[in-house]
Amino acid sequence: MVLPNFIHLNQSGPTEFVFRMFTSSPRMQALLFLLFLLLYVMILCGNTAIIWVVCTHTFLRTPMYFFLSNLSFLEICYTTTVVPLMLSNIFGAQKPIPLAGCGAQMFFFVTLGSTDCFLLAVMAYDRHVAICHPLHYTLIMTQKLCTQMVVGSLGLALFLCLQLTALIFTLPFCGHHQEINHFLCDVPPVLRLACADTQVHQAVLYVVGILVLTVPFLLICISYVFITTTILRIRSAEGRRRAFSTCSSHLTVVLLQYGCCSLVYLRPRSSTSEDEDRQIALVYTFVTPLLNPLIYTLRNKDVKDALKKSMSSKAASETP
Repeated sequence: MVLPNFIHLNQSGPTEFVFRMFTSSPRMQALLFLLFLLLYVMILCGNTAIIWVVCTHTFLRTPMYFFLSNLSFLEICYTTTVVPLMLSNIFGAQKPIPLAGCGAQMFFFVTLGSTDCFLLAVMAYDRHVAICHPLHYTLIMTQKLCTQMVVGSLGLALFLCLQLTALIFTLPFCGHHQEINHFLCDVPPVLRLACADTQVHQAVLYVVGILVLTVPFLLICISYVFITTTILRIRSAEGRRRAFSTCSSHLTVVLLQYGCCSLVYLRPRSSTSEDEDRQIALVYTFVTPLLNPLIYTLRNKDVKDALKKSMSSKAASETP
């Protein structure tokens, strides 16, 4: 497969895409713009705060917080591939995006989203080792292994998503202007616009979806079966509470991320609705990246203490 030219294959003319507007009401457009902008700023601030706290506090330099800071960085990149373009299209006339631009957005969006899913599975393994094998935790979860796991997650996502995106954009798209019933160049809505048989492409999408969503989710479930069994054997009620508190934060993010993505990418095409897909996509574009810092800070004593310490030291330095 010749990757550099995949965007232009089978194209009779320059195809451009436009995103369907959320609403034609100027008042609603203004409200949606402010809402999405506020959520985006909160996502940037919350996830940046986690990265900053982990990097500036030595007692947080453990595998769990290393993975958490990488997850926050992914969330920032993930939303940034979508939201700025989305905000620019809320007002006024529909602004076209060229075929190459659509392909680039799809590639980065699905790659970062897939890396996110793999990283959540890695975080579940980290909790499994910490709770089920506490005496060997530092020997198993070395800095080298943690780095290899993060790089491996990104590498696997790049490999799968590059092939998927290249395959989709070998399809012909009839006409000069194509309207996508979505706010981004996601895989399912773009496939619906192809004027050719997409059965093979749908099959590849399901295979990639199983590898990215189903397999990591099963690994997470297996990890939590062992974790729950171990926690129930802890005699101290306080020990059980702390273990469950740490794991419940991660599990909340997992269920929201995998649940919403599965509804979009793994449902049979006959049972999917374009409007439903767009609504669900709003959840994993805005809600999940926003809940990540909220859940991990509000339910994590170490992160809360680090934030309080940073704020108190800043206040003290500003006091004359």
